[in-house]
Amino acid sequence: MTQAILDAVQQAMASPWIYLALFALAVLDGFFPIVPAETSLITAGVFAASTGAPDLALVIAVGALGAFTGDHISYAIGRTANGRLRGGRRTGKAFAWAERALAERGGLVLVVARYIPGGRTACTLTMGAVAYPRRSFALFDAVAAASWAVYSALIGYVGGAAFEHDPIKGLLLGLGIAVTITVVVEVVRYLRHRRASSREGARESEPVLAASD
Repeated sequence: MTQAILDAVQQAMASPWIYLALFALAVLDGFFPIVPAETSLITAGVFAASTGAPDLALVIAVGALGAFTGDHISYAIGRTANGRLRGGRRTGKAFAWAERALAERGGLVLVVARYIPGGRTACTLTMGAVAYPRRSFALFDAVAAASWAVYSALIGYVGGAAFEHDPIKGLLLGLGIAVTITVVVEVVRYLRHRRASSREGARESEPVLAASD
């Protein structure tokens, strides 16, 4: 059963249609984050290393182009759904976060959000909603999409090269690396947010202490 699945996946990876599939998944992932675009690029990278097909450079290119396209669709949705994003309880918080992040870091927040689960869609939607300049958005998004595609495909390639004759182990290694990096990023974000909240709390308590003196 496992071998049959592996043969089917290998056949799919050797097909020229794989590039169109990877492009489509990356586009959909821009505004429908349930789509496993990153996993697909990692898998393609594994087989690029272990079997030579698909071509790694083309995998990166179509992944980056698809992500760039999907992010711009999400940006356009944000422009048209401005009022609904501001009014929703959960989306309102994300909207406020994006405005603060944009004020502090500018377009670089888009590059960082590419590696945060669910962050890429929330960021592109809210950047559209706050009418972030389209030209600047395209510039930062090009960096974000290209770096994400290189990162995802190369993680798979490393796994495939490590287990050249066992693509399943190579895929597990690639996914394990990706999950580990994601967890580390989330832990760092949590600690930084907690530290910033503690500092804000200390600043707010200072006037009270001064008045009591």
